[in-house]
Amino acid sequence: MTVESALRGAAPHLLLDSLRTSLAQQYAASSADLLLIDYGFTSLRPVQARAGVRPAPVDAGTAGRVFRTQQPYLFRADGLTATVFLPVTVRGDRLGVLVVLLPGDRATDATVQSLGRVAETLGHALCVADRHTDLYRSTRRTHALTLAGEMQSDTLAGRACTGPAFDLHAHWEPAYGSGGHLLDWSVTEDELQVVVADGAGPGIPAALVSTLALNAIRNARRAGLDLVGQASLTDQALYGQHRGTSPLAALLMRLDLATGATEVVDAGSPTLWRTRGTTTERIALDRQLPLGMFEDTVYATQRLHLLPGDRCVFVARDPGGPRPGGAGTVPDRAVARAVTRAARLGCADVPRAVVRTLRKPPGDLPDAALVVCLDWHGTADGRPEPPASEG
Repeated sequence: MTVESALRGAAPHLLLDSLRTSLAQQYAASSADLLLIDYGFTSLRPVQARAGVRPAPVDAGTAGRVFRTQQPYLFRADGLTATVFLPVTVRGDRLGVLVVLLPGDRATDATVQSLGRVAETLGHALCVADRHTDLYRSTRRTHALTLAGEMQSDTLAGRACTGPAFDLHAHWEPAYGSGGHLLDWSVTEDELQVVVADGAGPGIPAALVSTLALNAIRNARRAGLDLVGQASLTDQALYGQHRGTSPLAALLMRLDLATGATEVVDAGSPTLWRTRGTTTERIALDRQLPLGMFEDTVYATQRLHLLPGDRCVFVARDPGGPRPGGAGTVPDRAVARAVTRAARLGCADVPRAVVRTLRKPPGDLPDAALVVCLDWHGTADGRPEPPASEG
């Protein structure tokens, strides 16, 4: 039986047991451990840990380096054994690291490549199993989530999505609470749609607002409505429920993956920044009313154009109140500095780096924040790009 077949047939909570048996049979592996990233992206935590296996920091050590670089690593302690560290990732969403102990004579480049495919298969199996057991979500906690945090964690699409033409990664804090932020996306062969919303405040009321908005947007999008239709339906749903007392500032974007043509609906949205070459600038959008503020608001799209290599960074924050020394908003100069400092990083590392930079004194980032980075690589078929135009 192949490893893939074994994982498919395993009970959701017994994936690792099945994997260990298969690896022992096919690779003579003496042990295998799965380390999952915690919600705060600070440590890799073992699933069904053996004695002596402890959480590993993301910012140090071999497991952390493999997680950050997404490159497998073969460590030979002596001539008798070798340890292989492998990233476990699904379509850009970094789940953790698989650690396999092999006999020294079995630790070849071909074996590492083969185990890399095993780790990829494991990642997909985890995504399916996660719907049927709490084991993996419980493992990912360094401490308890708030109820609002649990609601947000269960409703958001995830932290990453990648394809041949783009990379999209996100990071939000607080990781174990909720600022009521909203993030969702949908990708087809031709287009990527993204929605990002500012926090609606702390606690369960904000989580309920963002949950209602997210499901309204998904309902409209899956019914085939365009961005204006999605904004309008969500506006009506929020106003109908809250009568203007809980508006949500959001940005809806549609990117044509073949041409870079982009449509945006800015409903009092998070700020949007673009890095093109060595220049980082805030994109001036036609800001419209937040979703759910008034009844029957009419929305309109704005057209932009991305060039291959462009990076877009969305910065959403909780506007719920002022902070000492600030007004509850993030100054443009602070965001520009943070995005510029992260320009040399890969897309996956940008959101966390921007959040951390803005949180350092004298940063003015509110307690709840969401940063999303989108890199567009250009067409995959080599067709020439149309000339850039904005308006």
